[in-house]
Amino acid sequence: MNKLIQKITKKSYFILAFSILFISFYSCVPSQQLIRNENKIVPKNFNSKISDSLNSAKINWKNFFSDANLVALIDTALVNNQELNIISQQINRAKNEIGIRKGEYLPFVNIYAGSEFEKVGEFTRNGAVERNLNIRENEEFPEPLPNFSVGLAASWELDVWKKLRNGKKAATLEYLSSIEGKNFMVTNLVAEIASSYYELQALDNQLLIINENLELQQNALKMVKLQKEAARATQLAVRRFEAEVFKNQSNQFRIQQQIVETENKINFLIGHYPKKIPRDSENFISKKIDTIFTGIPSQLLANRPDIRQAEYELQASKLNVAIAKANFYPSIGIKAGVGLEAFQPKFLTHTPESLLYSLVGDVVGPLINRNAIKATYKSANAKQLQAVFEYEKSILNGFMEVSNELSNISNLKKSYDLKEQQVNALKESINLSLQLFRSARVEYTEVLFVQREALDSKLEIVETKRDQLLANVKLYQTLGGGWQ
Repeated sequence: MNKLIQKITKKSYFILAFSILFISFYSCVPSQQLIRNENKIVPKNFNSKISDSLNSAKINWKNFFSDANLVALIDTALVNNQELNIISQQINRAKNEIGIRKGEYLPFVNIYAGSEFEKVGEFTRNGAVERNLNIRENEEFPEPLPNFSVGLAASWELDVWKKLRNGKKAATLEYLSSIEGKNFMVTNLVAEIASSYYELQALDNQLLIINENLELQQNALKMVKLQKEAARATQLAVRRFEAEVFKNQSNQFRIQQQIVETENKINFLIGHYPKKIPRDSENFISKKIDTIFTGIPSQLLANRPDIRQAEYELQASKLNVAIAKANFYPSIGIKAGVGLEAFQPKFLTHTPESLLYSLVGDVVGPLINRNAIKATYKSANAKQLQAVFEYEKSILNGFMEVSNELSNISNLKKSYDLKEQQVNALKESINLSLQLFRSARVEYTEVLFVQREALDSKLEIVETKRDQLLANVKLYQTLGGGWQ
């Protein structure tokens, strides 16, 4: 009975000692409270306007853009764009990282084979034993001593604190984040090509307007020269009209250079060397501005790739904190091996004499000088807090971008309507000024001013139309469209 009590007492002491040791490990883990939680609350609508769930961001970009030339350019870019191909390889790397992390919490089994020779000193314990040792009768211990071995060795770290499994989950979230990063790049690429395409069409129309205005100015110059010959105008009027012609001829070359640069920008985005970009610019001014449905602000959380990317990064950072915290706890490992070993190869098949096996379990934990582990843990917490701020910033930025573009579209429409009336009024003014100049009822300066104002108004209305199209593209992008 006493022996039983003593046995139980010893076992209790062992359990108590282990519990104290475990508590000491756990109590030494620093704690850091996350002072801020991520905020998914967004306003119920944009710009205080009531909206429904109909959202243009869910429209595939091939259906959103009706221009066949533009669709073909985007299709080419999604295959050939170098930045997109680079990020695709980053996704592959992130995917491979999942396999690496998964392999860390599975057992490692290695096969080994080896041979060695050893000669020990005679005046040592091993040397003295070997000198007086016979393997069998009349068969001395070999000198030098060879050793041949073959077998299997296994090791496995027990993932008690889920450190390795959390690592695999974090790698998975990083992989998903990289996919969203690619989707965000696709959205930007689609928007950039569409914007450059509309910019190119606008430049074509501006060049056409300047050419038409040049023809009008050259006719006016001929008329002024005739007026001078008839002593009804001066050389000053002739030189002023000539200066206006030279000015617009100079603007021709400026716009032609802008066309070349814009074409090359598109060629770079689609992965081509400089060449002519196919486009139809004839009906640019009459191009219809499609209505975009914004849906409700909360849909940004699901539609915008940059917001989803920030969310995955936040989830991964939480797991990295758990991983860093697990470093304070002891790691438990198991090692095992089985094989054959003998000093001559012919004896390797003699079992059980040449058979060897081992089984080892160990517990290793940090006890003294844990500054590096503490610093890693604090850094992980700081990164988690940083990820929270990044997530909040991406949501706020998305809402602001949509709000700005909605206001921009509304103001551009009002501006375009007024500029259209201005262009019509100045077109009539040109004809009236020429008629009045022929009858000497106005000075040549009036004709110059009217022509200059008419040219500026035509160029401005083209720019406004371009800005309307760019605003629509930007709104489609900020809502999260373009990557589907």
